[in-house]
Amino acid sequence: MISITEWQKIGMGTTGFGIFFILFGVLLYFDSVLLAFGNRHKLKGTSFFLGGVVIVLLRWPLLGMFLETYGFFNLFKGFFPVAFGFLGNAFNIPFLSSLFQRLQGTSSMV
Repeated sequence: MISITEWQKIGMGTTGFGIFFILFGVLLYFDSVLLAFGNRHKLKGTSFFLGGVVIVLLRWPLLGMFLETYGFFNLFKGFFPVAFGFLGNAFNIPFLSSLFQRLQGTSSMV
């Protein structure tokens, strides 16, 4: 019989947990209800970003990076005001805090 040390038991346990959570994450990632619920309004940004990746792989790097940048900003446009609001409050530097508060605009989480 093969003898297993305590460290090997711990390693096998953490490996098992890791494999379980990876498979569970993949299962949730491909759940059609979650995909339809979360990504339908982000279809334009996702398509531009993935299209930019394809264009880069087809050896048109400048055009592909422009498409990826446009897709990135289109995907995360709802997050930018929140991030700028946080940065304006977190850093108490006079010029930067006024700049971040101006970039924040009127949309906020609260």
